[in-house]
Amino acid sequence: MKLKYLLGFVLGLLLSFGAMAQSDNGGIKQDTKDAAHATGRAAKKTGHKIKRGTKKIVHKGAQETRKGADKVEDKTQTPPQNH
Repeated sequence: MKLKYLLGFVLGLLLSFGAMAQSDNGGIKQDTKDAAHATGRAAKKTGHKIKRGTKKIVHKGAQETRKGADKVEDKTQTPPQNH
């Protein structure tokens, strides 16, 4: 009975050493690089969305300004005089 427990313990210990050997600092370094790249991509994507939204707002404002200017121009024109 004790031999089963001892064999299980030794086998578990060997598997644990294998798992510890794989999780070295190189893995942490790569994970950090991957996270930094993902953050950079997200920032770039957000920047593009903001740029597009700003362009749309500016364009819409320019349209409304032209519309208002046309209304003012129409109101300020002098009507043709009949002789």
